[in-house]
Amino acid sequence: MSAAIGLDIGATKTLGVRLDDDGRVLEQVREPTEPGPEGILRTAAQVVTDLGSAASIGLGIPGLVDPERGAVKHAVNLGVDGEWVPLRAELEQRLGVSVAVENDVNVATLGAVALSGIRDLVYLSIGTGLAAGLVLDGTLRRGATGAAGEIGHVPIDPSGALCQCGQRGCLETVASGRALAEAWPSGDEPPAQALFAAAAAGDVKAIAVRDRFAAGVADAVRTLCLSVDPTTIVLGGGVAHLGAPLVEAVADALRAQAAASPFLTSLDLAARIRAVPADQPVAAIGAALLGRP
Repeated sequence: MSAAIGLDIGATKTLGVRLDDDGRVLEQVREPTEPGPEGILRTAAQVVTDLGSAASIGLGIPGLVDPERGAVKHAVNLGVDGEWVPLRAELEQRLGVSVAVENDVNVATLGAVALSGIRDLVYLSIGTGLAAGLVLDGTLRRGATGAAGEIGHVPIDPSGALCQCGQRGCLETVASGRALAEAWPSGDEPPAQALFAAAAAGDVKAIAVRDRFAAGVADAVRTLCLSVDPTTIVLGGGVAHLGAPLVEAVADALRAQAAASPFLTSLDLAARIRAVPADQPVAAIGAALLGRP
């Protein structure tokens, strides 16, 4: 194998890494993401150019992705609407290297698998929204329509808030970065950090908001574990930068939910969760591995 490049394309930044034959990160490059189809292509091409030559390129991007066509649509935060954007064809023409395209949560899941060596793993991304990537017995599970892992759009409260997907009371309306920011406005400070710091300092309201958020994440973990029974659930996404405090809060919520259920207690779901390594760009690493032939 030869060096591979992986791109994690987000709404505000595109992070690129160059991996050696053993999967070690040789170099990282970060650029602001230009919105719109042409802006995404320009940004991606610039990051690849900055990283230098490679035998293959893989990229992860939000939205509905067709890996076979190498195309994306409905990446609304990137200025991509309902029309398919042929990222693979355009980038291959511009760069002269084979390109693989996948959903951003899926490539983060592949990165988490590569770093952990665990073949049955769910990556729960707690970012602006809430979604999961599934690797079962070493195989990425996309689903018949690419909707596998859309845990954020499982309704849990018929009288709950209206979700952006059009349903009411979805998990994402409780357990996501957006929901947390609405429940705990914090100005310039990241809401998750502000909330957990206030709760740790004994703020009664902050403790209640934190515990409701953690219970929502625990609901997602429990649903995923009862559906596919993975060895490990890795908490990722922007909120997971909290690290241990988030894991502890979700584990406490899982133990509380299992207290009256010998069945749930026997599954020990709290012991299965961990946070993504804070110093590892898992999505970009997974994208680079995806691109390798």
